[in-house]
Amino acid sequence: MVARGLRILLPPALITAMLALSGLVADRIYNGTLFTVLVAGAAAGSVAISLALTRLRAWSVAPLSMLGLAGYLAFALNLSAQRAGISGDLATIATEALRDGIPRLLAVLVPVEPQPDTVAVPIVATWLAGLMAMELTARARRTLVGLTPPVLLFAGALWLVGPAAPRTPWSALAFAALAIAALAFTGRVRTPDTGLDPATRRALRLRAALAGGTGFALILALVAGAAPPVASQVTAAPFDPRSLIDPPDLDALDENPLIRLSGWALQPQEKLLDADVAADTRIRLAVLSDYDGVTWRVGATYRPAGRSLPRPPGEVAGKPVEQRITIAGLTGKLLPAAATPSHVDGVRMAYDQSTGTMLRPEGLSAGMTYTVTSLHSEPDVNLLPVADVPAGMTRYITLGPNVPDNISRLAQQLGADNGAPYQRALAIEQFLSEHYKLDPQAPSGHAYPNLNFFLFGPPGTGAGKGTSEQFAASFAVLARLLNLPSRVVVGFTARAGNHPVTAGDAMAWPEIYFTDLGWVPFHPLPEPNAETKPLEDEFKPQPETSQPPPSDEPIPTLEPTADAPSTAPSASGPAAGGVNVALVAGAGGGGFLVLLLAGFVVFVLAARGALRRRRLDEGSPDSRIEGAWLEVGDALRLAGRRAPEHLSAAEVAAHAAEAAAPVRGKHEVRLAAPTLDELAEAVNQTVFGPGTAGDVEAEAARSRAVAYIDELKARRSWWRRLLWTLHPGPLRWRRTDRRG
Repeated sequence: MVARGLRILLPPALITAMLALSGLVADRIYNGTLFTVLVAGAAAGSVAISLALTRLRAWSVAPLSMLGLAGYLAFALNLSAQRAGISGDLATIATEALRDGIPRLLAVLVPVEPQPDTVAVPIVATWLAGLMAMELTARARRTLVGLTPPVLLFAGALWLVGPAAPRTPWSALAFAALAIAALAFTGRVRTPDTGLDPATRRALRLRAALAGGTGFALILALVAGAAPPVASQVTAAPFDPRSLIDPPDLDALDENPLIRLSGWALQPQEKLLDADVAADTRIRLAVLSDYDGVTWRVGATYRPAGRSLPRPPGEVAGKPVEQRITIAGLTGKLLPAAATPSHVDGVRMAYDQSTGTMLRPEGLSAGMTYTVTSLHSEPDVNLLPVADVPAGMTRYITLGPNVPDNISRLAQQLGADNGAPYQRALAIEQFLSEHYKLDPQAPSGHAYPNLNFFLFGPPGTGAGKGTSEQFAASFAVLARLLNLPSRVVVGFTARAGNHPVTAGDAMAWPEIYFTDLGWVPFHPLPEPNAETKPLEDEFKPQPETSQPPPSDEPIPTLEPTADAPSTAPSASGPAAGGVNVALVAGAGGGGFLVLLLAGFVVFVLAARGALRRRRLDEGSPDSRIEGAWLEVGDALRLAGRRAPEHLSAAEVAAHAAEAAAPVRGKHEVRLAAPTLDELAEAVNQTVFGPGTAGDVEAEAARSRAVAYIDELKARRSWWRRLLWTLHPGPLRWRRTDRRG
């Protein structure tokens, strides 16, 4: 009776263990132990129902097992939703989990949070594998075929893990041992029924059992001994299934939030969010790591993530700091949080592990509240002077081609007397804070020409003044020229307590990476009310000098002699008078033309600047949106791609996209400029719904127009950009409202 009970119960137990082991393998990329518990429960439930229904007809087992699956799945989804803090009715949660389960599993960031859409598919797959294995093994007596579903489930778990977890051969050995045991205990030893007494029959069966057990032990020993050397020969990384799903796309405002700083600086009282923090801190919005000479870009890969977030590589762990953030007027998709987030509650988001920044694919909405626990680290100031920078961080020292000679020369001068990396960074910080002025009215721009003008432009023309955009971008470029890994961060300053964060709190700052210390922020902005030092001669651009052509013959000199008659004309002679008058007239006429040309240039620059300010910064939101649209129209005309008058706003946006399509240059590939579809929608809103647009829409229109115009202008040659700047056309062109 005992032997019969073992023959009945042991195979289902082994199948259950194989299914649970598959869940344990997949659990290596999950956070916590909830996933293993749920998968083991699905394995046990499926096998138990099939075992209990063995005496029923085969056609009735599957429907009853599916009812059991529905009940267990509802329990698992409800439990995982409660653990993950996901609200909603069970029907909605189940529908979304089953609909989005597969793409969510392939796109989610490791470690995976056990929540409805990341546990639904594994639970269903485990239950179905158990059902098929039991029907083939217990009912059809086909153990070898019946083990196929657990094997496929185990292979799927290994494929899902991929390179996200270290290889552990013990799990494969344990799975193989369970499979061999299932085959051994379900096999039968056939002995002749006649001619043998009971003692002989028992002896033959015992001998067969001993032989099978010995062979089983030898196979396990052989596999255990051969596994390490065989595994060491495998050098190729497993396929990463997460590469099959493209990460969320970013629009221009999220890919380069630097362009938003100038607009925020003009409306410093605009409320962006509420932050409840324990101490004064900086809240990051985006980390910009890539610079092509025109634009700083985020360049991040955001993956769906759970509540627990992995630490970015090279980031130094710090003390936990909690923030509670409520979104107000902030738009876009990027989620602000202090560095470096480790746990998030209240929002489902995507995460970029390389920078430790977050994104909500659906976009931000007013009133959205979430809590972030960050690991804030403060670098040891005693270690900074002797800290080094690591090699191999190519991404963070790469610059776009054609760096201006003035900027390269300045970087070499600042680093000439400073050998240690930290001293070079301090020299850049001190130079910028002492020689340049913070001006909220300064225009946006951080391309090479903008930085060159900010650093070396002539006084009285707006040079030497900038927002934190120019200070941070200049610092990062100069640092990269000195082989210091640098990046630019856009974020906000938040005061201790529960206080609103306004547009005036927005700023950008640079960071340098030091070995064993991580990313260290710097503050190149001048102190309030500090006197600005004039730029020393050694840092000013060197004037171009022309050398006379070399000559092998000496230059003859004329020496007067006593016998030589005087050739100097008389001061009162007509010849002398005629020559002097011509020289004076020529000099006077040339000077007048120079003054006239200079006056014309100053007039055009001042008038066009005033025109842009009237369009973009003054008046109602509707008039500012219209002004942004007019600026785009003038830019297309200056670029030689004037939009026909009969086109609607959407058609003009498509025409503008063609005018700034991606091009391949000699040394680089320039991507398409930011699209104007949202600006066209805002223009149509002012026509068909006047008065419905607010300051947020107007500021977004301004940012999109400026970003597009800057990119379109940067594509021109240097002389076309000069002509663009000095062209008086926008002052006199008849501007037609292209809306429809």
